[in-house]
Amino acid sequence: MTTFGLDGLSRRSRAVTRSISAENFTGAKSGGGRATEGTGAVAADRLGPGWKISPSIGIAGGETATLASVEGPGTLRHLWCTTAPHQAWRSTLLRVYWEDEAEPAVEVPLGDFFCNGWNTWSQVSSVPVASNPNGGFNAYWPMPFRRAARITLENLSADPVTLYYQVDYELADVPEDSRYFHAQWRRSHPVPYGEVHTLLDGVRGEGSYVGTYLAWGVNSPGWWGEGELKFYLDGDEEFPTICGTGTEDYFGGAWNFDVPGQGYTAYTTPYLGLNQILRPDGLYSSQQRFGMYRWHVLDPIHFADDLRVTVQSLGIGPGQGNGLPHRYRPTSDDIASTSLFYLDAPSSASRPGAPDLLTLEVD
Repeated sequence: MTTFGLDGLSRRSRAVTRSISAENFTGAKSGGGRATEGTGAVAADRLGPGWKISPSIGIAGGETATLASVEGPGTLRHLWCTTAPHQAWRSTLLRVYWEDEAEPAVEVPLGDFFCNGWNTWSQVSSVPVASNPNGGFNAYWPMPFRRAARITLENLSADPVTLYYQVDYELADVPEDSRYFHAQWRRSHPVPYGEVHTLLDGVRGEGSYVGTYLAWGVNSPGWWGEGELKFYLDGDEEFPTICGTGTEDYFGGAWNFDVPGQGYTAYTTPYLGLNQILRPDGLYSSQQRFGMYRWHVLDPIHFADDLRVTVQSLGIGPGQGNGLPHRYRPTSDDIASTSLFYLDAPSSASRPGAPDLLTLEVD
């Protein structure tokens, strides 16, 4: 894939670069820095126009803000944002709409979209997603559109949220075979005993699966990550075409992420990582929680007609007098997944209903 390569930087392009932020709400040429009122610390009459008068927006409780509305053709190239407070990451919903569709192609809690699903910051140093100190979120997934793109953020809480953001995009024709970026969030809280967590179900059309982020809360003692990621492609029913060997294996780790003498060990690489390890504190934080990502950028999973993806909630427990040192056992863990894929349609009937984040515990 050439999207993230450097060779194209030297080639002539007819694309027009634009950027939307609280300093230029429409992305218009010469439209930045014109604000006369806003959220800046110093009034406009003190420093004058162009001096950080409108660096952010406020989103009241229960309100939805439109961050960007762009007429195409074009491609979204970079999303950056940060919020105050950080606790808004699981109570705000990021949505992206293509071609004036009524249903969003992207509908994910803000933090989960940037691999921070527990309202606690962690470093992510990957190619398409970066999360940097302290709560600077970046996404570089290319998102082409033909007629229109719209990005919104809904504040589901009762408290106001301050949002700093920037949407960088280019206006240019997109290749005829370009597909639309999609992201879906699902949570099993907890996974029913003996069942699986479904990441995607009922996706119809031609496309490529390009990424997984899991926010995994452990509800049982012992090792929790024996569950296999399974990809059911193009008519697969009982048995999948792609079946992994374990959760930590899918995310590029091994042997329980456990370095002897060190225990669970975080890592973040260009395409996969265990970026977050939240340990019990002996008081109120009672469960272990983890965040893991795997980007199928160099190894996309292609499907021609349909796609379903699941992961087992499976761990290892002590033996039961049978001479074995341990045994596999189903668990009922708390698993929230963000699945990213490209599809040949701007919306998908497989999208689950909008998550009710206020009735699902956020930490």
